[in-house]
Amino acid sequence: MNDEVIEILKKTQAIIADSHFVGTSGRHFAAYINKDALYPHTTETSRIGELFAKKYKDQDIDVVVGPALGGIILSTWVAYHLSKLKQKEVLGVYTEKDTEKNQIFTRGYDKLVNGKNVLIVEDLTTTGGSVKKVVNMVRRTGGNIVEVCVMVNRDPNLVTEKMMGAPFSSLAVYEVPSYTDNECPLCKSNIPINTTVGHGKKFLEEKAAKK
Repeated sequence: MNDEVIEILKKTQAIIADSHFVGTSGRHFAAYINKDALYPHTTETSRIGELFAKKYKDQDIDVVVGPALGGIILSTWVAYHLSKLKQKEVLGVYTEKDTEKNQIFTRGYDKLVNGKNVLIVEDLTTTGGSVKKVVNMVRRTGGNIVEVCVMVNRDPNLVTEKMMGAPFSSLAVYEVPSYTDNECPLCKSNIPINTTVGHGKKFLEEKAAKK
């Protein structure tokens, strides 16, 4: 499964190596998985959803939850394939960021999660912070978390079941060391930050604003 996921990401040119990237967490790294390059390809995205669904076809799951934005697409495809495999309706919903950057349910989705068995899905994790907020929200809403599963875990030493506080696994692992901007060897080597993908442009703007 690991090989197929990575192959799909390479096929859709979602894996970019040998540059200097900044992620949503603010950490820096030399290789980037651009999930936005995957999602326009519906056949490949559907296949990723199918791989999630096959992994959990024997689990009792009522609802699939993912964090916006990428998690909207992912949760829908996973729920679609789980519904086909289990021959029952599995719902796909998502959380959104509030002003405090927490992940919350809006649109009445809390009512669909309360008292239900939930699979939480996410595309990528570097620190796992975003998906952990989804874990907290699902629990506050009264959902029973069956497991948290990510498409690619980029730091399996950091992002673990213990850190997540819930059963946790991934479809694939693609280890990419990450650094704070203070310790980043790419910064120290004066390698330009990529402003095309990731959050490099925002990072540079915020850095300039502080001067």
